[in-house]
Amino acid sequence: MSEPIISVENLSKRYVLGRQRSGDGLRHALEGAVRNPLGWLKRKNGERRAKSEEIWALKDVSFEVKQGEVVGIVGRNGAGKSTLLKLLSRITEPTEGRVRLRGRVASLLEVGTGFHQELTGRENIFLNGAILGMTKVEIRRRFDEIVAFSEIEKFLDTPVKRYSSGMYVRLAFAVAAHLEPEILLVDEVLAVGDLSFQKKCLGKMGEVARGGRTVLFVSHNMDAVRTLCQRGLLIEDGKIRADGDAESVVEAYFAGLSRGFGRQQTEGYGLVIQKIVLKNDNGQETRQFRPGEDLIVEIAFDAQKCIEKPYFLIVIQSSKGNCFTANMLLDGHRPKALQGKGLIACRFKSMPLLPQRYTVRMAIKTNDGKDSVIDYEDVGSFSVTANLEDYGYKGEFRTRVSEATSVVIPYEWHLPDGTIASVALSVPVAASPK
Repeated sequence: MSEPIISVENLSKRYVLGRQRSGDGLRHALEGAVRNPLGWLKRKNGERRAKSEEIWALKDVSFEVKQGEVVGIVGRNGAGKSTLLKLLSRITEPTEGRVRLRGRVASLLEVGTGFHQELTGRENIFLNGAILGMTKVEIRRRFDEIVAFSEIEKFLDTPVKRYSSGMYVRLAFAVAAHLEPEILLVDEVLAVGDLSFQKKCLGKMGEVARGGRTVLFVSHNMDAVRTLCQRGLLIEDGKIRADGDAESVVEAYFAGLSRGFGRQQTEGYGLVIQKIVLKNDNGQETRQFRPGEDLIVEIAFDAQKCIEKPYFLIVIQSSKGNCFTANMLLDGHRPKALQGKGLIACRFKSMPLLPQRYTVRMAIKTNDGKDSVIDYEDVGSFSVTANLEDYGYKGEFRTRVSEATSVVIPYEWHLPDGTIASVALSVPVAASPK
């Protein structure tokens, strides 16, 4: 049996709040020594910080990844996902445990990772290739592909410090994906790019994986994890809570959200979202719906401080993007304040959705959108199931419904023979003569 390409054994990472710990890189160590030489010397002499100042971003994490696996890493914000990738990338050192990597690693963890601000895009392509151990000949062989994929040919000889965040991501991903690393690590930074480029990147990661290379992908986009990854890791509170096929791990993630999404207080606002459940027309908790049914998203909260004029945003997404939303800032129905325990629910009536899988995302904002109480996050998923023939779909390609757009507004065809053929997803319909 061949050795795994990634081996992680009892990996732990501890941070001291408000302090820079040793092991976070030479630049940070030198910076700390210059800014506070006395404090730096004291730490070097073994002075320990109180335990109350310490936080374990990861604790006793162990797993292995085989060559060619595509692994999605999921979990709530602050769970430890990005810390794990930074440890795998050698950006920071572990407090305990060890990592073994058997191959060249390319990572895209933050906008502009590995770029030199003063160098041009062209020069940074060669710099990154050299860091990966590639020769100039190898880099030149892939150069045109990188530039074409990034779509920034016009700005290739411009210093990257003048790039927008979107341009950074385009070039950084193109370099990371095309310079033939054995291991590709990608964080949620892809969300910076526009939707078409995100889809392009996901397609490229699939191509990389089919080429036998290994991908670790951190994302809050559960549809992308389901589609791209064979395997998933669920991280909660710095520990691996689930490790299995991508579908079961995503289900475990959503189940955890239903039991207690955001039990931690939202920083500065004291809001705890205790539970989020999906219900049907009859008020029954479910994750299976039929076209035309109502979807109720019910949110139990505990506002331990008064939050004035908050507004909720709920988005229903398919794999192709947003289907529809509910936005209190637009409809004007936000509460005057949240205080204490309570329930708030949104009922989407007669969902005109084709049989597919869907994701529910939620955000809570205040101060007319300037402040986020909770940023956008996946809070649930559901499936719509039906026999489409009952709804007037009788075409030979109806089996490809997963490739269609998700929302169907009732419509009708007026055919040359005078037939009026109607299609709707609220009630089963049939073609009728004029």
